[in-house]
Amino acid sequence: MTKIVDIHKDANIGKNLKIDSFSSIHNNVTIGNNCWIGSNVTIFPGARIGDNCKIFPGAVISAIPQDLKFNNEETTVIIGNNTFIRECVTINRGTNYNNKTQVGNNCFLMAYSHVAHDCIINNNVIIANGVAIAGHVEIDENAIIGGLAAIQQFTKIGKFSMISGGSLVRKNVPPYIKVAKEPLRFIGVNTVGLTRNEFSKNNIDNIISMYRVLFQEGNNISKAIEIIEKKYKNSVEKEEIIKFIKNSKSGIIKGFY
Repeated sequence: MTKIVDIHKDANIGKNLKIDSFSSIHNNVTIGNNCWIGSNVTIFPGARIGDNCKIFPGAVISAIPQDLKFNNEETTVIIGNNTFIRECVTINRGTNYNNKTQVGNNCFLMAYSHVAHDCIINNNVIIANGVAIAGHVEIDENAIIGGLAAIQQFTKIGKFSMISGGSLVRKNVPPYIKVAKEPLRFIGVNTVGLTRNEFSKNNIDNIISMYRVLFQEGNNISKAIEIIEKKYKNSVEKEEIIKFIKNSKSGIIKGFY
């Protein structure tokens, strides 16, 4: 059987690229070393793909954004090293708002997930099947997004957080926590994920205690931050929580009620 592939002469291809039948790589594309491209994959202009990536059949990388304001400006999709992109994933390139859509190193995007224009997805993020991520979303490192979740535009999701499957994410999700239910709200600290990532028991206990102040003791956000700033010793986790909440101008998810 003849293997039919279409690689533009101006594409910049690394060493040891393996590409299966009926895939198309356009001009203004860079692909690193030791990558595998499955069948029926389309990689449009503006894609910048790192080393050791695997892109499964049917994926579409760097198509123009689904944004009516887009005026054919030259933008990119940047994908880091060691990232897996499963069947029929779509990643749109940026607009002139951010000029790029970015997926970090060691990420895993499962089948049929969608990453819209100008999103920033940091390292070690897992996005499960059918997740729909609107434009301008930021997902910090080591977050896990459950299947069929839908994330509203401009939302921010903190590091080491876990979003339950089927969630509608309309507000920012602070770091280190699990969220579920409708409307989306805090259901606890992601202790399993933190333990797997070698957080100490003392650090995890401090995170739990800080979120108790924030979500379980009846404080409003300003009062909770004031208590956390005064009561707890300085730590990376304390700084991350306070910085995230102070920068969440559109608000964060709900606590227990």
